[in-house]
Amino acid sequence: MKERVSRKFAELFGEGAVLFTSPGRINLIGEHTDYNGGFVFPGAVDKGIIAAIRPNGTDRVRAFALDLGERSEFGLREEDKPAESWAHYLFGVCREVQKRGGAIGGFDTVFAGDVPLGAGMSSSAALESTYAFALNDLYGCGIDKFELAKIGQATEHNYCGVNCGIMDQFASVFGRKGCLIRLDCRSLEYEYFPFDPKGYRLVLVDSRVKHALVGSPYNDRRASCERVAAVLGQEFLRGATMEQLDAVRERISEEDYRRARYVICEERRVLTVCDALQRGDYETVGRCMYETHWGMSKDYEVSCEELDFLASLAEECGVTGSRIMGGGFGGCTINLVKEELYDHFIATARERFAARYGHEPQIYDVVISDGSRRL
Repeated sequence: MKERVSRKFAELFGEGAVLFTSPGRINLIGEHTDYNGGFVFPGAVDKGIIAAIRPNGTDRVRAFALDLGERSEFGLREEDKPAESWAHYLFGVCREVQKRGGAIGGFDTVFAGDVPLGAGMSSSAALESTYAFALNDLYGCGIDKFELAKIGQATEHNYCGVNCGIMDQFASVFGRKGCLIRLDCRSLEYEYFPFDPKGYRLVLVDSRVKHALVGSPYNDRRASCERVAAVLGQEFLRGATMEQLDAVRERISEEDYRRARYVICEERRVLTVCDALQRGDYETVGRCMYETHWGMSKDYEVSCEELDFLASLAEECGVTGSRIMGGGFGGCTINLVKEELYDHFIATARERFAARYGHEPQIYDVVISDGSRRL
């Protein structure tokens, strides 16, 4: 990918580009907790975005998305927002860097990625982190790593219409090889946990389906959680107990109750998994993963038939843990599989999923890797 990006840059813009990369991420557990002020437990992966960038001495950005074969050109003022939706990410990052006092100029760039799109591995966060890190580096803006993650988050909020939490961008910027990161999304304190599950493999099974839904189900669920938090007299659902939730059940809708129940239980599961990992207790980790899956499916209602099928199949095959990963409505399950069961599970998943849905799922072994960097 590095060679492809460099070659295309030279063809379009000449020599002298600098290469930057940021990874996608997995999240072992802690889904939809980030915007509720809770805990998440992500790690960066060995797939991401690579960008070749060179300042061009103008006030215009000339960008080429190699995987799409599309180009975009735009200025750096608010009214210059480009037409192409993929370019909104680059434009948003430029604007958010400027809002933080970064004196940047125009540049030429080509980028490509190998984060599977729609798989819940946050290709958009990888794209934002790559450009935030690169502009900070090339123009000497002096922005710290936390603020780089917030630039990506603000880009989603202000230029892409997704009211996301901080987890994806944080994992992309702060990733460390061989470690998962427990992030407290309220205080932004974080801790690295070595992740080397001897005798187990972590594998993504990508359903290769993405269900388009009317409206924005992500923003709807966030609004549910905010309504319940307000009734509880809190800013976030973080720290709320089931006893507190049950005490206000009559004052909230049944749907809001179920959404909040999922989030409160999920916050506990993240802490349980962190403790279990330190003891090497992967059975507890796996049990929590299944609980998360069915909570997301029944209470939070962000699963779909294909993902429920994969989670049930994993259980049938003796897989230690399996759950939907990412925002939902398609994408992957993340699976913690004993080495000796791996081949049988993958073969069964391919065969039975294809028989039912007409295509095989895509399989990705997870390698925990480093975060944003200059190549």
